[in-house]
Amino acid sequence: MIIKEKNINKFFIFFIFLHVFVWTLIPSLSNINLPLDTIEALAWSSEIKLGYEKYPPLFPFIIEFFFKIFGNQDWVFYLLSQLLIVSSFIIIFKFSEDFFDKKIYSLISVLLLEGIFFFNFTSPELNPILCQLPFVSATVFYSWKSVKDNDNKSWILFGIFAALSALTFYLSFYQLASLGLFFLFITIKYKKFNLKYLLFLTSFLILFFPHLIWVFNNNFATVNYGLFRSVGDPLSGLGYSKLIDHLYYPVIFLLKQTAIVLPLFIIFLFIIKKPKLRINLKDKKLLFLISITILPIFLMFITSFLAGIRIRTMWMASFYMFLGIFVVYIFQSSVDLKKIKNFIFVLFFFTILSPSLYFLTSYIEKDKRTDYPGKKISQAIQVHWDQNFSNQIDFVVGDGWVNGGWYAGNLSYHLKSRPKFRTKLENNPNIGTVWIRGYNQISNCNFIFFQIPPFNDVCMSGKK
Repeated sequence: MIIKEKNINKFFIFFIFLHVFVWTLIPSLSNINLPLDTIEALAWSSEIKLGYEKYPPLFPFIIEFFFKIFGNQDWVFYLLSQLLIVSSFIIIFKFSEDFFDKKIYSLISVLLLEGIFFFNFTSPELNPILCQLPFVSATVFYSWKSVKDNDNKSWILFGIFAALSALTFYLSFYQLASLGLFFLFITIKYKKFNLKYLLFLTSFLILFFPHLIWVFNNNFATVNYGLFRSVGDPLSGLGYSKLIDHLYYPVIFLLKQTAIVLPLFIIFLFIIKKPKLRINLKDKKLLFLISITILPIFLMFITSFLAGIRIRTMWMASFYMFLGIFVVYIFQSSVDLKKIKNFIFVLFFFTILSPSLYFLTSYIEKDKRTDYPGKKISQAIQVHWDQNFSNQIDFVVGDGWVNGGWYAGNLSYHLKSRPKFRTKLENNPNIGTVWIRGYNQISNCNFIFFQIPPFNDVCMSGKK
């Protein structure tokens, strides 16, 4: 079985629709509540700002846009997650055509990404890392077009998508740093500064500058949170960096990255004969692929080594989007298209295995965030509210995300008035406010207090 050239686009479209259908359906059936990061973003997005305690503004803005259209329908956010992923696949498919003479290689390079668990098993958890994927893909796409065509449009779009990536998740700066090193290399090599770099810089700063002002005006809240998660997370019990951390965390990082890419290489083995590398460091295409695949991961490793910090596994998702192209490009002479049938069979096996494991895990484990009865609790709170107050619920309060924000975020998502999320309790008794936390964690409640199973204390204040 060999896929004919004229059928490649049809096969790719079928793959895209299959991926979206499976990974929207499975979590919609197995989960009774949205995952943590999704609820969290929906809590923050109840107010549109230029930045949030944990996020740059674009992810909450996008998720709120879908909420405004569809409301609190869980399947919509599983669908959105997959649309973000496959839109990246489409951009990567188009980008890869400049690197291969035959379109079948472009198809293989994207299909291989189904072996990366960021794009399947963990994909139902909509988060800023997944949200940035299409923007990072477009950033790389237009950075290459800028190299190839050197036209004003490409340089401006390169800057625009780079800014959108950074406004979604700051770790996109590692990808930009890697691209920056590539452009520095070609500038030194050809001994000529391209003035069109300024088009990129200008378009980037125009979009990113308002958020940068917000960061300065809010005591670097988002930056401090990133440091908190990687260095000083008190929940880990590890505290700040110790000497052993400079070895321990980089080794753990390398082991995790090896485990992440292993399924991709297993799938790839089924379409190659004797592996034969094609490495030519004078090849500009290869150097560019190295700069967008190997270099960002290397920079993360160096960060972990020098700072002695752990790198969260999910943070790495965007760095693997171009791995399929890179692997096919350097092993292209080893690809045996006569084995395409075996390759498709193994790929199909992984496509079925991953959602099956996800569904099975959801069925067996009943203490996950996605098992939290957020909708039922919100309905019970709405009944109590309607019995005691005449105004609507305007605010829900959870003082800090760990100690109450999860519960309050669920209320913000499920309650009919779409109340705004707060981290402090309003003192005005006439403002519709619900404060919710875990059992025995609310003290000095001067208003209506009650408990809702399985594990929530609730304090209410409103207009009688």
